[in-house]
Amino acid sequence: MDAQRISTAEACLAAAHDGSLDFPTIVGRLMGAGFEGYTVDYRRGTSTYYLPDGDSVELRNHVQTGAVAESFAIPVVQAAILEAQTLAPGYTYPGFCRKVAAAGCAGYIVSFLGRRAVYFGRNAEMHVEHFPQ
Repeated sequence: MDAQRISTAEACLAAAHDGSLDFPTIVGRLMGAGFEGYTVDYRRGTSTYYLPDGDSVELRNHVQTGAVAESFAIPVVQAAILEAQTLAPGYTYPGFCRKVAAAGCAGYIVSFLGRRAVYFGRNAEMHVEHFPQ
């Protein structure tokens, strides 16, 4: 993968963690760089960004979530997603990551093509969230 795309992925990951860019802006920048999606893995502490040709870059997450709970509490994950979508007072992406991992979310896949995010637990339970219109 070329250095410019890696730099874009790194900048978007940093911006998510420090709150300097919102999700729609991050998605736009990643799509503009040619990415088709990414995966966040809380158990490994990584985010992987994918190109359509199969190339990818894996980056270390900026926040450690601790152990992912065994049980996947979908209502807690949905509430955390709503906080993120509405930028609820006190919302931060690192706080979101800790909250969903404590609720049993092992990670999530974002598909720009499918306009959705798929959140999954350790037992492969999942919750699908379509991008807001």
